[in-house]
Amino acid sequence: MPTILNIETSTDVCSTALTQDGQVLEHHEDYGTHNHATVLSRFVQSCMTYAKSRELPIDAVAVSIGPGSYTGLRIGLSEAKGLCFGLSVPLIGVNTLQLLTVTAMFSNFFEEDDILYVPMLDARRKEVYTAVYTPALEPLLEPQPMILDADSFARFRDGHTLVLVGNGAGKAKDILASGENIRFLPEVKPVAVDMLALAEKHFREGRFIDVAYSTPLYLKEFQATTPKKMF
Repeated sequence: MPTILNIETSTDVCSTALTQDGQVLEHHEDYGTHNHATVLSRFVQSCMTYAKSRELPIDAVAVSIGPGSYTGLRIGLSEAKGLCFGLSVPLIGVNTLQLLTVTAMFSNFFEEDDILYVPMLDARRKEVYTAVYTPALEPLLEPQPMILDADSFARFRDGHTLVLVGNGAGKAKDILASGENIRFLPEVKPVAVDMLALAEKHFREGRFIDVAYSTPLYLKEFQATTPKKMF
């Protein structure tokens, strides 16, 4: 199995993980507030040093491609591209919403057999980046920005239990109509160690993205705001 260097910077968490054959060999996480530019290179260097000390050639670099923080995604993808160019290895792009779904599946047990996963990333105010996946990661709702209201996801709730995952789930809890067929997991965060299964699957299937021209999955255009006057 391949040795993959995984990078995740889509939220306020910055993390890396060196994985091989279904195992995490080395990993680092920083849960500070957007310290990505400060800590990411150091985390990557530590993983590279580990691989070199054990004579493990890096076979690919995987990066969480979005959606998520505009700045975080750019930092992570830039670092990943630089590594791919330097190491002459392919680049894997992991969808952040799929990553949240996989994390929830691996870390939680639900007795219901009618589960649908609804990963959510906060996109300010009442908006989230979201999708709907089956346990087989079949997309019933493709990744998209959504302004939440009480009837959001109503068409998926009949006959299913919805599991809302990620930092947008806390926001949704205050907006969506309540019911027994909905679960909230706002504490789940996307981190590099949980990219292992998706990254290895992409590698086996030869699903790589262009090192030169690939861009983050923003889902909507960046809108700059004017800073408030201090005086």
